[in-house]
Amino acid sequence: MKKLILFLGLFALAVSVKAQDLYSKAYGEAKNPAMIFLHGGPGYSSAGFEITTAKKLADKGFYVIVYDRRGEGKSGELKSKYVFSEIFEDLNSLYSKYQITQATLLGHSFGGVVATLFAEKNPQKVNAVVLIDAPVDIQQTFKTILNSSRKIYQANNDKTNLAWLDKIEKMDPKFEEYATYTFAHAMLNGFYTPKNMSNEAKKLYAEASKNPDFRYMTEMNPEAPRGYLKSERYTSVDITKNLHTVLANKIKVYGIYGQEDGLFSPEQIKTLEAIIGAENVYYVPEASHNVFIDQQTLFLNYLKNKFKK
Repeated sequence: MKKLILFLGLFALAVSVKAQDLYSKAYGEAKNPAMIFLHGGPGYSSAGFEITTAKKLADKGFYVIVYDRRGEGKSGELKSKYVFSEIFEDLNSLYSKYQITQATLLGHSFGGVVATLFAEKNPQKVNAVVLIDAPVDIQQTFKTILNSSRKIYQANNDKTNLAWLDKIEKMDPKFEEYATYTFAHAMLNGFYTPKNMSNEAKKLYAEASKNPDFRYMTEMNPEAPRGYLKSERYTSVDITKNLHTVLANKIKVYGIYGQEDGLFSPEQIKTLEAIIGAENVYYVPEASHNVFIDQQTLFLNYLKNKFKK
């Protein structure tokens, strides 16, 4: 099967860091409203967002910070315990390093889970949480992928892959093999890319492929998902209750999801709308899992309209 590519963060501007430090960079002027991008995975990086989108978002009047978690991306050489508490410590260190007291957290994919859990524990430090193609109930995402894949294989009379799905559905859904094989079928069936990619997105992906850091968009450290699975059972995480707590703390939560993101069914989007309000969910047409690339102009304008008054 094709190598799983989740594109989880890209671009850069200023602050160089030592090899032993957590990788991070800031774009824009420090006086502007701060936004921290939390990449997906586990096992990937902020490269996709940094290369394509970070500076452009900063140009809209924000102070944009990107970083890679310990044991992932450009922070891959750092030892990690692969626990949420360690992520929270590192996030708090970014607030100190960049001298910010409050920020909007842009959580892409698994980064949306991290953003929600951090906001729950540190409400005074979070202005808002933006879930970007992020799972709320990860087990439901697995079911969506498998159900959608089965429909495709049935339509094509693909007995080989139907047999694979039968095997996967007999696996323990909390284990690594179940998640790995399920995500592989999502990739095989094109669930991460829009059916008709816009010219804007084609250009962005082409330009990104020429960037020296492009490899971080495709490389994945398998130790990260294994580590978070062992320590946090991340494949069973459901942040529904956590979102309610965040909202109760008067923190706004927004959702930006590609309509062609095969990881989420329309029913899952409706469930999220019921939690955070339909007016706070932007269901973006002709976009998939990397909505900030697939429909970058729409993505940037939405954030500017919501946060730059």
